Amino acid sequence: MALKALVVGSTGIVGQNLSNRLVAEGWTVYGLARHPFDIVSGVLPVAADIFDREALQQALADISVSHVFFCAWSRRPTEKENCIVNSEMITHIFQALPHPEKIKHSALITGMKHYLGSFENYAKGGAIETPFRESMPRLDLENFYYNQEDALFKASKQYGFSWSVHRPHSIIGYALGNVMNMGTTLAVYATICCETGRPFIFPGSPEQWHALSDLTDARLLADHVLWASTRAEGQNEAFNVVNGDIFRWKWLWPKLAEWFGIEAAPYPEKITSLADTLSGDADLWQDIVKRYQLKNIGFEKLNSAWHTDADLDRPLETVTDMSKSRLGGFTGYQYTPHSFFDLFERLRAEHIIP
Repeated sequence: MALKALVVGSTGIVGQNLSNRLVAEGWTVYGLARHPFDIVSGVLPVAADIFDREALQQALADISVSHVFFCAWSRRPTEKENCIVNSEMITHIFQALPHPEKIKHSALITGMKHYLGSFENYAKGGAIETPFRESMPRLDLENFYYNQEDALFKASKQYGFSWSVHRPHSIIGYALGNVMNMGTTLAVYATICCETGRPFIFPGSPEQWHALSDLTDARLLADHVLWASTRAEGQNEAFNVVNGDIFRWKWLWPKLAEWFGIEAAPYPEKITSLADTLSGDADLWQDIVKRYQLKNIGFEKLNSAWHTDADLDRPLETVTDMSKSRLGGFTGYQYTPHSFFDLFERLRAEHIIP
């Protein structure tokens, strides 16, 4: 079978970048989303609600693919509900595809909550040691990532395809309207500070400010997923995926400030909620949009401060081991400051920020 992919969640930060990568490699790519707007050029849009089984089956009725990539999740009020709906999502896709037995490989993108715990139990699973390694056991806590993995493993046995699980750290990359988008959120924050003279304060915890950390570029993640999905070394394995460098936020923060032509404020040695800081700035952002004739994307679609707070408020260092991928042959590397600068340049070029 020719290389044909179904990207589930094709409009998100992972789905868009992965779709771009696959199209560039000559794949036929079907992009599944509830509202597949602004889809990557060359992607065949498929509109359906994953949780509407009848509508999903109709949408996928004429589609046969060699690879399935899960780049989506659904957030519910409790982790128990998250576990149910996010594992159902995977099951529904394989049940709806007309020829699941023809699938060669399926990849699932999860993240660092595999090691840190869910939103409800974040960093509460006992002593957490870094660097995070794939061989670490699951936490004895409810976690929808575990349920997703189990659903993928079950389908793999049922239909005979190989699988891979990819665990990125916080993802930096281009996507508008994404609910977990630190890079764009910080671009909005820095722009507001630049326009108003407010101090550009690192909003996170002292541990994050002083300790070591790493991040994941969405483009490198796409490269990693492609590598694992087409190499024997990537079959039936879980992998961490980070840029390959490490940093301290107290080193990186001034570099982000410099890009916007402002100074980084002295760190107050405490958490300053970015969600609270930006909570009343919707009208201010509209003024900035009008002043610079920017695209009116909407403040709430650009700003996911709640998730940036969750990432930067962690009370521990977050360093990730990439040895498993390196030993398997993946050599991708991305300098983290350039992940931010490349994103900022694109946001400016597309008139999202001034």
